[in-house]
Amino acid sequence: MKLKNFIKLCWLILCCCCLSITTRSYAQKKHKAIFVIADGIPADLLEKLPMPHLKEIYKEGGYTRAYVGGELNGYSETPTISSNGYNSLLTGTWVNKHNVWGNEIADPNYQYWNIFRLFKTQYPDRITAVFSTWIDNRTKLIGSSSAAAGNIVPDYYFDGMELDTALYPHDTAGHFYNLIDEAVTDTAAAVIKRIAPDLSWVYLEYTDEMGHRHGNSEYLTNSVLMLDNKLAKLWEAIRYREQTTNEVWQIYITTDHGREENGYHHGAQTVRERTTWIATNAKNLNKYFYQPQPGIVDIMPSIASFLQVDIPKEKRMEIDGVSLVGKISASNMNASYGNGFINLQWKPQDKEGIAKVWVATTNNFRSGGNDEYRLLSEVPVTNAKATIDVNKYPSEFYKVVLEMPHNILNRWIILKK
Repeated sequence: MKLKNFIKLCWLILCCCCLSITTRSYAQKKHKAIFVIADGIPADLLEKLPMPHLKEIYKEGGYTRAYVGGELNGYSETPTISSNGYNSLLTGTWVNKHNVWGNEIADPNYQYWNIFRLFKTQYPDRITAVFSTWIDNRTKLIGSSSAAAGNIVPDYYFDGMELDTALYPHDTAGHFYNLIDEAVTDTAAAVIKRIAPDLSWVYLEYTDEMGHRHGNSEYLTNSVLMLDNKLAKLWEAIRYREQTTNEVWQIYITTDHGREENGYHHGAQTVRERTTWIATNAKNLNKYFYQPQPGIVDIMPSIASFLQVDIPKEKRMEIDGVSLVGKISASNMNASYGNGFINLQWKPQDKEGIAKVWVATTNNFRSGGNDEYRLLSEVPVTNAKATIDVNKYPSEFYKVVLEMPHNILNRWIILKK
């Protein structure tokens, strides 16, 4: 072999070795995830403000408009209320499943496990944290006070300040919420730097309060600008960990609902109330992140994927969201019934593989039981549709699951309420 060619070969081998070492090093990095819910910020308001720190975060990943409220006029339609949105993020399901219909959180259905329960069940020694302006997020939604929710108590939590009227006197202008949000943010940033929880939730309320009290106003606008400074503290703490440790962090920032046109309230299904947004530094965002519009339910499976949470199949078959990162086979499945046939349509996102159509006529899962699914069809994912004969299985209710190589989709058909 000529010397020149031999030198080229040596360089090639060396480069390959370096690439292999780098790849292994990244794969061995500890994955840490955090999500932030900044309450009640309409997408149109956020997008017209400078928000330099938020933009610094999502320039590493992406920003997109999103939605809350389930399927408009469908069985999963979900009031655009705060707790409903939080729990849709936590469980990856809409209100017809998680059963949180309002901020009183009267009767949540804990059969639909939240991300904290899924994570702690698989990784009991890893660290979770909640930093929240509202104590019910931990005690009722995550369910740290409920045996039915698994008594999942975060390893670190900082909440309940809204009950401390001595330290945070409740002024009529509502600015005490900003003081609480500042304390929540400062504590979260400090714990991230020192402890680096594996899974964290930060909840901030001040923006929503300014909307309720003042509507579209300088108060609401200024509260969003102040949020940007709070995000800067969290981002600085994350960057510190990534630069000084063998960790890689993924952050999702979103809101739980939009607002009425006048900016005061929310809860209905107008476009502005349903329209939200997602900002993230996540790499490998898929096409679904950008179009069609993703939902708040898609954040949970995205975090689960990053943290390598292996969700049991019977639970995956109930999750309404799909991952915003990596490969997915399809999204946006619709189902209709007529004359003993179920007609399915979906949007293929990947050309590989077969879609298995499973159908059940029961809904025992919601009460802790099992549903008997029948495999009624197998078609290529790229078909984007299937017609299923269910004349042998007459029912007023069907659960339809589309199982594909990279994700699962599900729909209900309710023929009689």
